[in-house]
Amino acid sequence: MGIRKAAKGVSEFLIETVGEVVGEAILSLLACALLAGLAAVAYLSWTFSPRLTIAAAGLASLFLAHGAWRSYRAPAKGRGRGLAAVTTAGFTLVAGTALFLLVYGTGCDCL
Repeated sequence: MGIRKAAKGVSEFLIETVGEVVGEAILSLLACALLAGLAAVAYLSWTFSPRLTIAAAGLASLFLAHGAWRSYRAPAKGRGRGLAAVTTAGFTLVAGTALFLLVYGTGCDCL
């Protein structure tokens, strides 16, 4: 009975370990692909029009700054929240993507 229980414990440990390694590899590959895609978009937009790229970066910065400001500010009573909800969601998405790339994209040796 003791040998079966030990074998079952070892097999569960191996399955869990292999699952974690495969999961980490998939997340690292996804981070590398995302990072390569962002670099390609930046390169292509710069080659198309540097002025338009800088203008779009400025607008995106304003969008994210407004989202960050509305995220950490108390909501105003009696006012519409349409733009505030969109900018807050955009800021949250970009912050989550940045955190994901910080955790998994730092070991990306593909670039």
